[in-house]
Amino acid sequence: MTDTPSSEQQERSANVLSPHLPDGYSASPDVLSGAPPNQPSAEAQEDSLALQGGDIHRDLYKIDARARVPKRAATFSGPSRSAVSEDGIPDLDLTAAEQRQPGGFRRQFLLRQHQRLNSVTVPVTKNFVDFLALYGSFAGEDLAETDDEEDESAVQSEEEDESPPTERRPLLGRRKSTKRQAKAGDAGLVKSFFTLLKAFIGTGIMFLPKAFNNGGILFSSITLMTVSLLSCVCFHLLLQCRQRVGGGYGEIGGAIGGPRLRNLILGSITISQIGFVCAGLIFTAENLMSFFDAVTTGPRPLSTTALIGIQLIILIPLSLIRNISKLGPSALLADICIAIGLTYIYHYDISALASRGMDKTVVLFNPDHFTLTVGSAIFTFEGIGLILPIQSSMRQPKRFAPLLFVVMFIVTIVFASVGILSYATFGTATRTEIITNYPQTSRLVNAVQFIYSFAVLVGEPVQLFPAVRILEGALFGHRSGKQSAATKWRKNGLRCAIVLLTGVISAVGASDLDKFVALIGSFACVPLVYIYPAWLHYKGVAESRTAKGLDVGMMVVGLVAMVYTTFITVSRWIAE
Repeated sequence: MTDTPSSEQQERSANVLSPHLPDGYSASPDVLSGAPPNQPSAEAQEDSLALQGGDIHRDLYKIDARARVPKRAATFSGPSRSAVSEDGIPDLDLTAAEQRQPGGFRRQFLLRQHQRLNSVTVPVTKNFVDFLALYGSFAGEDLAETDDEEDESAVQSEEEDESPPTERRPLLGRRKSTKRQAKAGDAGLVKSFFTLLKAFIGTGIMFLPKAFNNGGILFSSITLMTVSLLSCVCFHLLLQCRQRVGGGYGEIGGAIGGPRLRNLILGSITISQIGFVCAGLIFTAENLMSFFDAVTTGPRPLSTTALIGIQLIILIPLSLIRNISKLGPSALLADICIAIGLTYIYHYDISALASRGMDKTVVLFNPDHFTLTVGSAIFTFEGIGLILPIQSSMRQPKRFAPLLFVVMFIVTIVFASVGILSYATFGTATRTEIITNYPQTSRLVNAVQFIYSFAVLVGEPVQLFPAVRILEGALFGHRSGKQSAATKWRKNGLRCAIVLLTGVISAVGASDLDKFVALIGSFACVPLVYIYPAWLHYKGVAESRTAKGLDVGMMVVGLVAMVYTTFITVSRWIAE
């Protein structure tokens, strides 16, 4: 750390620099110490940027031309522009005289690049691709593809460079580093709020009406709120563990519990994501069967197993895509269709209840199948894998916890309202694929049913991506397929095998989708949400007896719920 120069030293330096400054400027000790320079009147003063070597001149002698130049959206050093083109984009072109200035061509190039990039930015698409990129760091792990098998240049382009486009950045890009560097978060509260909503509201919401049918309207409502509250507590425990040791979910487990716990966490993530994909395949197949029944006459042309097989033909090529951002359009379509489906459900259910009242078969508690409600409710809150990367993406990560609790409250209201309204409308006739409960003679329902089914299908690669990358990392490490064709095709073979495995599991579980969903929630999601965070907090953060006792209690509740609900679900599945 350098000492501040004395006034005598500043005076001596000012006397040395003064003869070299342009007319009208003085190098007083205030200038050298960082204070605003003594500048002449506006008529006599000449823009320092118009001088030869103007930028270097300004940086060396503290001449702050920005005080006299209006602010612009860009960070380029050059004359200000106020003209606006027909499409509303600022005209940043330099005149011929300005381009002849030293560095003029360089400034013109940067300004054109800035204008071109800003002119094609679509906020909705950009924000959604940013959200999709979070799957590349699912559960806080670095799961981004390292093969470089896409058409990537070895030289980083201007668009990919995250640094501000200043004149000192080279025209040719820097060579890409093989090491990934952590990117500082820049998301505000509003963007993080909607990102969290996207993370929690997925296809699982469509299984809730059947879950309410299994448990009864009162028991299911209490269960859903209890699961939401316990999930919030466990999310908070996980965030505290991260604050203590840092890293992703698996890295936290490795730092506190060792490599075995890390592998156990990543294994649970893999199982849960494969389970989500299988549930989606079954859901799509059964919805397509209902769609074909509604629009065709005669016997069914295809069985559920055949429709699952057809989906695999589409899913295998999509699973070979290395860059997850290229799956953006398909995942965005899935989210749009979910929104359309929810809108129709609310409209139809409220209208039906207002006209004919609650179905007479609705019960408060169903003692026969209430255990299925627990697993389905846990399955619905499937967003734990995106908690840590969303926090990392924030500009102010400390404000994430209260934002998370607000989002969980809103999500719980949405989930409970969908389950209550649909079950109250259809009673015991409520089906697992709730869309099939609505009038199949309606062309609108048929269209929503088909589009929704297709959207869920093309969104499956996004759900499968974390599982594929975790398994590839376990089997191949960081070996790149770009340097070895054999490694590349082994990875392709592994991805195809995983997709085929999901097809086999889906064909087995297609007989009872509600039981399959409950099994995934009980066996795979309970450890991720309730057991592991409590164990990590107990070992790495908790210090008082009260905190340790609460952690042990949470682990016991999670373990009992997992074992009991899994056993009951499997037993009833076998018995039927």
